Amino acid sequence: MNKNIFAIVGPTASGKSDLALDLAQKLNSVILSVDSLAVYKEIDIASAKPSKEELATVKHFGIDELNPDEKFSVIEFLEHFKKAKSYAKEHNKGLIIVGGTSFYLKVLSQGISNLPKIEPNIKLEVQEIMLNLNIAYEFLKSIDLEYASKIASSDRYRVEKAIGIYKAVNMPPSQYFKENPPEPVIPNLPIYEIAINRDILRERINLRTSKMLEMGLIDEVAYLEHKYGRAPQSMGAIGIKEVLDYFDGVYSKKELKDKIATNTARLAKRQVTFNKSQLKIEFSGSVEEIKALLCSHRIGEYL
Repeated sequence: MNKNIFAIVGPTASGKSDLALDLAQKLNSVILSVDSLAVYKEIDIASAKPSKEELATVKHFGIDELNPDEKFSVIEFLEHFKKAKSYAKEHNKGLIIVGGTSFYLKVLSQGISNLPKIEPNIKLEVQEIMLNLNIAYEFLKSIDLEYASKIASSDRYRVEKAIGIYKAVNMPPSQYFKENPPEPVIPNLPIYEIAINRDILRERINLRTSKMLEMGLIDEVAYLEHKYGRAPQSMGAIGIKEVLDYFDGVYSKKELKDKIATNTARLAKRQVTFNKSQLKIEFSGSVEEIKALLCSHRIGEYL
């Protein structure tokens, strides 16, 4: 049992972190956080990351790994996964993967295609094309209508990636991905989903938003803005971007609370949709049901 590896997903504020902490202690496991905001140092309140006391109780990976002005991508996530897996094996512990950024779990369980090396001169060429996103998307349609039809014309990241692939290997990206299929890191990763009533979840989101503001969210964002400015990727996260708008006079303090809660609820809805449509869920149930199941059965894959 000690060498099991599994993942817990669920919408934000559904109780994932508390469940993972409880299970980690019961199952002698370490935790890998799959959260695109908790990975940053100094973003403590906005990310709702576990407290220092909780972090000291169980060994965590993927939390406080980067400075707020550093970029976090699937490449960095996979490095954190390798570190967590290596530590767990060395210390004869299990590994619990938990968080709300389920795209990274999809990468672990379904894989991601290796991208070709993009030379500096090609990067510059692609950047020039990307100066006008509409023109860039039309160019992508002209070279690969199949791929372009699968993504939004406003999806700058995927448009740029696709054009980069085309310029690097002189091949439509859809053909490149067919010839370079993704390879799963953990093909049969067991994933357990916390199912929670929508009204209860909204109440939990409201309570958490109030708690974050009471804990000093506004001061935290003021500190982050002073130190790092508004440009970093992390400064666009829910909870941070609304406070920045509050600084600009867009919202009153009461409107700020409502806006954060509303945007968090919308995020939760997107998370549920993604988990159900993109992940292979082993079991979906309440926190209590998942806990009982995992504590009483030998489960899933092994490290």
